[in-house]
Amino acid sequence: MTETGFQGAVQDRLAAFQEERIGRRIWDHDHTVWRPDPTEITNRLGWLTVAADMRTHLRELRAFARECADDGLTATVLAGMGGSSLAPEVFRETFGVAPGALDLVVLDTTNPDQILSVQESLDLAKTLFVIASKSGTTTETLSHLAYFWEQIPDGSHFVAVTDPGTPLGDTGRERGFRQVFEADTNIGGRYSALSHFGLVNAALVGVDLDSLLEGAVAMASACGPTVPAEDNPGLALGATMGEAALAGMDKLTLGLPPDIASFGYWVEQLIAESTGKEGRGILPVEGEDLGSPDMYGDDRLFVVTGAAGLGIEAMAEAGHAIVRIPFEDPTRLGGEMFRWEFATAAAGAVLGIQPFDQPDVQSAKDATRRILGSGEVPSVDPGRLDELLGQAEPGNYLAIQAYVPRNADTMARLHAVRMRLRDRLRLATTVGFGPRFLHSTGQLHKGGPNTGVFVQVVEEPSRDVAIPGQPYTFGHLLAAQAAGDLMALRDRGRRVVRVSFEELERA
Repeated sequence: MTETGFQGAVQDRLAAFQEERIGRRIWDHDHTVWRPDPTEITNRLGWLTVAADMRTHLRELRAFARECADDGLTATVLAGMGGSSLAPEVFRETFGVAPGALDLVVLDTTNPDQILSVQESLDLAKTLFVIASKSGTTTETLSHLAYFWEQIPDGSHFVAVTDPGTPLGDTGRERGFRQVFEADTNIGGRYSALSHFGLVNAALVGVDLDSLLEGAVAMASACGPTVPAEDNPGLALGATMGEAALAGMDKLTLGLPPDIASFGYWVEQLIAESTGKEGRGILPVEGEDLGSPDMYGDDRLFVVTGAAGLGIEAMAEAGHAIVRIPFEDPTRLGGEMFRWEFATAAAGAVLGIQPFDQPDVQSAKDATRRILGSGEVPSVDPGRLDELLGQAEPGNYLAIQAYVPRNADTMARLHAVRMRLRDRLRLATTVGFGPRFLHSTGQLHKGGPNTGVFVQVVEEPSRDVAIPGQPYTFGHLLAAQAAGDLMALRDRGRRVVRVSFEELERA
């Protein structure tokens, strides 16, 4: 589709949104925007008003953070997966740590090397553990709780963030946790950034919560029910995302200024888990360096936030589709979160999918559970990397899935390989760390279009750690998750191989 044709399709979609009152119907919690069946829709739209609602909790959150600091705590470990951890990580990376506040480390792995590295970097006597799980049953998170409770069995060092009535909340009260925060049940995990799941941790590191919510409330108003579709920033972006995907430009490539680079982690899981299902989906591409225009096929939509100095003009001149989002400064981050949430919901309407469920995430979990129940991790046919890369075609994407510790060294090494393969294959590329990505892009990998080529990187941890109360260790759990996901991908007919880090770097 030509650029003119694409813009015409977006304008036609916005006109249809206006005629069908899509903006008003979203605010009215009308599930028929997406599906006749209201299941997991009508009770997942609390994010529309959560920013305004959370204003009443700010005094409590700030008092809680001051109490923790006054009690001599200096660091926070957030044990959570996916939507429970990514927004707090963005807040920490974007805003830093205010004077006198607690530093934050996100623990969203089962890799024993990384878990022990986190532990060894801390003074546990001055550490607060925030255990965050919407369901209160997340395997990884409860394993973290079991391990660190054995290290320091003192409720004053623990906080739970969960939905009302969960096993985690019960555990927190039984063990005398410093506090049990119960979040709005009408918000799904990936839409929970501005709920207790995001703001408890934001308060602990000293983020200006008033500014964060002010930006979100202002954007919610700009996307309000009476705003014409063409003037609604959420509907406009959502229409563009959806129409681009329908036109084959389903690799949404993010251009972000350095001061909010980590925002891409959050956007990635929001889009991938919301849209990647029923053989359709939008692949969010975060973290790629910008190449020359001829590096890219016609399957890209570039969304550039702010005056990021990304050299995007050459891309526009070459005819690539570019969306530009103005951005003043990081204090407006709450507003951008709402924009993308509304846009992703609108894009789901364009694609004809239900953006609030995650039907294919469970397949890897089930495979992992079967492996753990058997007591033995099965051997898998690794496959050949050169054969896999030879199968890649225009319009495909390369996903590197690394079951290795996530740190500066491994991130830099994987990025170097990623860029080299992007330039050689002319494909969109992503990098995910296991099991972290299973709670975000894993849904798209298995439920989206069968256009991915997957490289699973597995390295044996140098150390292992027992999980109290379980017959398996963290190392065994990690191995089971890697094997389970590989099996789930192959069961869906996906192209996937397993390699060592060394083999990948030789590619």
